[in-house]
Amino acid sequence: MRLILALIISLAASPALAQPNSAAADAAVRAGFPTAPADWAPRLTADETMQQCSASHNSPAKDVAEAIRKREQATIVYPSDNNFMGDWQRGEKLAQSGYGLRFTDYPPRQANGGNCYACHQLTRAEVSYGTLGPSLSEYGKLRDFKPDAVKATYEKIYNSHAAFPCSTMPRFGANKVLTIEQIKDAVALLMSAESPVNTGK
Repeated sequence: MRLILALIISLAASPALAQPNSAAADAAVRAGFPTAPADWAPRLTADETMQQCSASHNSPAKDVAEAIRKREQATIVYPSDNNFMGDWQRGEKLAQSGYGLRFTDYPPRQANGGNCYACHQLTRAEVSYGTLGPSLSEYGKLRDFKPDAVKATYEKIYNSHAAFPCSTMPRFGANKVLTIEQIKDAVALLMSAESPVNTGK
């Protein structure tokens, strides 16, 4: 028992072990997927934002955070008709679906899901949800369903780093996990007055 405790203390006290070399970590990730399809390459290499977030343990300095926010804001593609709301019923199906980006989902056989319930509470009827993200119950209601809140919601789903640099939420639009139409459906789930997110039903 004493030996195990001593080993834990020594590992925790070692900066080299506590903060592994990011280049070595990147190399290990790439080596772990030697037969990955060519279109997976971007997923195995951290972009500038991910490098900065990793280096700061997701707490970047104010100037770095602002640079990340501006860079990620520039990636957002808005709907051509400037309508940010889709169908909340499709949005609920999207929130329930975890399909996409897994080994078993390749090659794709259906549209990706958002897997929103993995991190958030949305509707009160759903009893199984994660708590990594905040509860989104009554999301639109708490924002008075205002148009600027609808747009902000679209932006957060499209690229969360534009709102919260180093967010743990996926960059759904920027990384092409979800289409613009799917993002609009997710926005409707959160911002429609008829959605169970806001009615509590």
